[in-house]
Amino acid sequence: MSDFASPLSFANVHAFFAHSAEAFADRSFMSVLDETAGIYGIEAGEISYRTMSQRIEAHREAYRLAGYGKGHRVGLLVENRPCFIEHWLALNGLGVSIVPVNPDLRASELNYLIDHSEMDLAVVIASRQSDMRSAGPGLNMIGPDDPVPAAQSTASCQTAGQDDEAALLYTSGTTGMPKGCVLNNSYFLNCGRWYREIGGYCAIGFDGERMLTPLPLFHMNALACSTMAMVAVGGTLIVLDRFHPKSWWQNVKDARATVIHYLGVMPAMLMNAPATRVETDNKVRFGFGAGVDKKLHGPFEQRFGFPLIEGWAMTETGNGGITVCSKGDRHVGTSNIGAPEPEVAIRVENEIGDECTIGEPGELLVRRNGPDPRFGFFNRYLKDEAATTEAWLDGWFHTGDIVSRNADGTLCFVDRKKNVIRRSGENIAAVEVEGVLNKHPAVDAAAVAATPDPVRGDEVFALIVLANTAARNEPEKLASEICQWCSTQLAYYKAPGFIAFIDGLPLTSTNKIQRGEMKKLATSLRNDPATLDVRHLKKRQAA
Repeated sequence: MSDFASPLSFANVHAFFAHSAEAFADRSFMSVLDETAGIYGIEAGEISYRTMSQRIEAHREAYRLAGYGKGHRVGLLVENRPCFIEHWLALNGLGVSIVPVNPDLRASELNYLIDHSEMDLAVVIASRQSDMRSAGPGLNMIGPDDPVPAAQSTASCQTAGQDDEAALLYTSGTTGMPKGCVLNNSYFLNCGRWYREIGGYCAIGFDGERMLTPLPLFHMNALACSTMAMVAVGGTLIVLDRFHPKSWWQNVKDARATVIHYLGVMPAMLMNAPATRVETDNKVRFGFGAGVDKKLHGPFEQRFGFPLIEGWAMTETGNGGITVCSKGDRHVGTSNIGAPEPEVAIRVENEIGDECTIGEPGELLVRRNGPDPRFGFFNRYLKDEAATTEAWLDGWFHTGDIVSRNADGTLCFVDRKKNVIRRSGENIAAVEVEGVLNKHPAVDAAAVAATPDPVRGDEVFALIVLANTAARNEPEKLASEICQWCSTQLAYYKAPGFIAFIDGLPLTSTNKIQRGEMKKLATSLRNDPATLDVRHLKKRQAA
């Protein structure tokens, strides 16, 4: 179906889905596996494009009659349920932007998100409504199937174009609280175009693709990349509640998946699991993701029988500035993240702003070739013009990631320049965790750094100066208390996994944390007998 309309020929995501729903009415758009249905308490089975379209239009009419439209934002805390897509596209057709909410967020995080986004309404599953109500006492809130209350302000209109805001996704800030990335309709439409046209190892077609993802819909990967790819080819999206290592291969088989999406922690866990008969009983042609351990890349493909296609992107870049090993030598086992397509320009720059030579590590800068260097990228950071300007210094988006360029034009990922801890695919801002730790009554000062974890990539290492040294008499008890307290204020994965009580933090002459010295200190203390391992306390909390 090479003549099927391009995603970029539509004004918004809703209009593009409606076109696909008409063309592929009887095909399955979403599939809910038995395991996911049991966890969520919803119905398992296939949901056709026609049925999904009918649900979307019913919600859209309810929102329209309630007065929602351009200028409004609606939070979605519904996990990875099909109703996420229903409400998103219903709102999108009216020009309303969504604010996806991570269900692992706790009190202080929810309060910040509600206030900063200025959401007008939140659609929230029953088990989290009390938490949202406490975090935002004046917020209008409904369940996924509840009547829609009248909008409290007047919308400017009830239509949306490509340049209008479609979603507000929050990413970890490096020097403060999470930043709200404003994503326009063109961002999402371009993601669908990219995936349909990229070809090579990542080629997808119109003959019934079935894409399985355990990644969350509040992230760019599942929401923009996976969802838009399937809409673009009339394929089926299978979204798990999350990654379950023990049942993963059975899920892959039951889903009849042809493509899977992954993060680097998943291959590591699967390689550590004992072999089973079902692990190769599937139809998967390729996996697409990032961060696989280079030592495991080749052995994974040999054991499980399909390639893992590594790539690189950020919420800010979308598929407007992506690189991927989709063609040619994939350089398995080398941290290679592929090469950009001709429409993407890259620059690898050293600390004084000069372009790096082949093999020399430097910061990756990206932009779009052509008249609009920001096409397909995020629109801006909400309420932070200074950060937006800094990110786009000299017309290039500064990624904060360190790479090196190979002679063949591909790139190798080296490290993160930003002060971000990346645990199991989640970016954790050190300053956010430090802000919470410093509120604990036993803590006088705290600093956080990344420490290697063999399964999750990074773990959170907290160095703490106590307000009362007498508290050191029961270090295990105090460390457990601090970790568990953090989990009531932050998503569980942000809590410290290791805690060391020290006499003083490494500070500059202006009392700022010396991040380089922090990393060295965390490394030296990791195996110190006095360092407390509290990773076992970091558990996903029940809703």
